[in-house]
Amino acid sequence: MRASRVSATLGARVAIAESGRFGGTCVNVGCIPKKLFSYAAHFRDELKDAADFGWQVAEPEFDWQKLLANKDREIDRLNGVYERVLTNAGVSIFRGKALVRGKNEVEVNGKTFTAKHILVATGSWPQKPDIPGAELAITSNEAFHLARLPRRALVVGGGYIAVEFASIFNGLGVETTLAYRGTQLLRGFDAELGTRLAEEMRRKGVAVVLNCIPVALLKQKDSIQVEFNDNTEKTYDLVMFATGRLPNTAGLGLESAGVKLGAGGLVVVNEYSMSSVESIHAIGDVTNRLNLTPVATSEGMALAKTLFGGKPTPVDHDDVPTAIFSNPTVATVGLSEERARERCGKVDIYKTAFRSLKQSMGHSEERIFMKLVVDAATQRVVGAHMLGPDAGEVIQGIAIAVKLGATKAQFDATLGIHPTAAEEFVTMREKSA
Repeated sequence: MRASRVSATLGARVAIAESGRFGGTCVNVGCIPKKLFSYAAHFRDELKDAADFGWQVAEPEFDWQKLLANKDREIDRLNGVYERVLTNAGVSIFRGKALVRGKNEVEVNGKTFTAKHILVATGSWPQKPDIPGAELAITSNEAFHLARLPRRALVVGGGYIAVEFASIFNGLGVETTLAYRGTQLLRGFDAELGTRLAEEMRRKGVAVVLNCIPVALLKQKDSIQVEFNDNTEKTYDLVMFATGRLPNTAGLGLESAGVKLGAGGLVVVNEYSMSSVESIHAIGDVTNRLNLTPVATSEGMALAKTLFGGKPTPVDHDDVPTAIFSNPTVATVGLSEERARERCGKVDIYKTAFRSLKQSMGHSEERIFMKLVVDAATQRVVGAHMLGPDAGEVIQGIAIAVKLGATKAQFDATLGIHPTAAEEFVTMREKSA
């Protein structure tokens, strides 16, 4: 959408083919509805906290159908907004699946169109493991449209989608188990974040089980029996696989058009998002570079500038901040401690863990965790990580400093806003490593 709109405003004649709803994964079955569900799930903790501040709160009741209806209304509104934005920019809209028939030809609903440039931005699709009974489980796609909440749920996976939905189900009152094949959650992130997140999720009631995967699912009368790799069996009302996504390129005709595909069907592109065929480009999750919505939109903007703005613009994937809307929230920017040691050699680590002022009024043992990773040679802050309430809001501001190459001394010279959790990022003075 971003590539189409900006290209049109730069004078290009643009058409977009869409067989589903506008906004892709993020708007329809990703970021937006997930964040709305996450808000709903967090209210349980907020209601408990309210009592510690003197509020008399009656036993709360949750209405899943009302949440679904309100979520659907908001998604419908956004779909309408996005379609109007495209139309107002002069983009022609074709409703149907596009098939690439050549380096300059695309077929939609049996009609062939020619174009100087073709852009593939078909995203990714959730995958299920190849085990008996896998068809009994859902993925994140279906989780947004459940007819009713289960009493017992098993979420399989250890990445951001898995921990987010385990937190959502748990927060909405579902007896939730999170099973992951690895030894710690959030592979690829700073290792300490995964370890501490597991601790906090357990504290909130999620049964986090590591080194554990289902090997078979069997349909019972009103439930699903799951056999695990340790030969144990348990029964759940719902099983959700959050075990990875693959680029959505099957059946698009890319290979016959000469486009080189990589592992899992990803479109291989250069720094300007051009594929092995000069006239065919690809951006977003379909390239499996850095699968985040702001990255995809940035790639779309860069491509529009490159093709129609007279300004070849490579994509910048360095120091991209991101948040995981688990409970508690995780957010990060820059290098993990492990990656920094590989790239920089010697690093200085500053970290802290503490109960927030808000939690000090009650019985919650939840702890906020913060960490700065500093290149010892240059004293540049190359990574910042946080686990705790509003971590995404805090790290967004820290990301500016990291992107600009701020040093630890510059962090130290910045006064904190007191009393906040965020001030800890400019008050950490003692090295932990």
